[in-house]
Amino acid sequence: MTTISRRTVLGAIGAVAAAPAASVALVPTAAYAADDYASNTALYADPALAEGVDYARRYRRHEAVDGSDAASSPFPDTVVLALHGGGIEPGTSELCLAVAGYHPGTGAVEPAGGPTYDHWMFEGIRASNNSPLHVTATHCDDPVARALTAGARRAVSLHGCTPAQAGLADGTAAVVVGGLDLALKGRLLACFAAAGIQAHDAAGIPALNGDDPANIVNRTLTGGGAQLELTTPLRTAMFTTNTRAQRKNTTTATFWQFVTAVRAALQ
Repeated sequence: MTTISRRTVLGAIGAVAAAPAASVALVPTAAYAADDYASNTALYADPALAEGVDYARRYRRHEAVDGSDAASSPFPDTVVLALHGGGIEPGTSELCLAVAGYHPGTGAVEPAGGPTYDHWMFEGIRASNNSPLHVTATHCDDPVARALTAGARRAVSLHGCTPAQAGLADGTAAVVVGGLDLALKGRLLACFAAAGIQAHDAAGIPALNGDDPANIVNRTLTGGGAQLELTTPLRTAMFTTNTRAQRKNTTTATFWQFVTAVRAALQ
């Protein structure tokens, strides 16, 4: 049987991804001048980096088949993203998997029988110094991420920030909700409030509002998505052992309350 590497699959999918529109060209901006790489493509091309050593890419695209003359079957229309997973913005990989409907430790559907969503993540997997692998959301041009988002009606991206970046007091555990899908933003804010999770509308926080059409989360069929920026204290409260090796196995009630709120908004 012929085997095909993941890198080959990534390249094949990328070949059919739509080209970026001129209005959203991927160029560095002053807000993210500190990024070492102007795009994912630039990062992947760096000979000093190796996939599987410095970084990893994981994704899942669900099969959809409708061969019946009867009523149409549902088609996957939601994607969950973690652009800065692993050691870049700790906790976002685990959240991405769980929001997509998979237990981050076992891979089992969680909750059993619940809906599952397409997902994509880029992760820093070094023992330390993963921050240089950060590529800002407006410059994300990974072909698989682009293909998944372009075919989705809804998208949610998970990010990490500090309380200071969110304009909050030190030690504040909160999530800042941004993006161009205003209806989904409203549902998320309501679901977080119902779950007792402190949430803020990012409309008044320019650095975190996620309202750039070039942001990967907004490159959907509807032209909008929801960007969730979780402060460090909130993410820390989600794990009893906050290491890349153990986060997936030590999720807390706070983690699952957050995941349940996001999934409620999506449903």
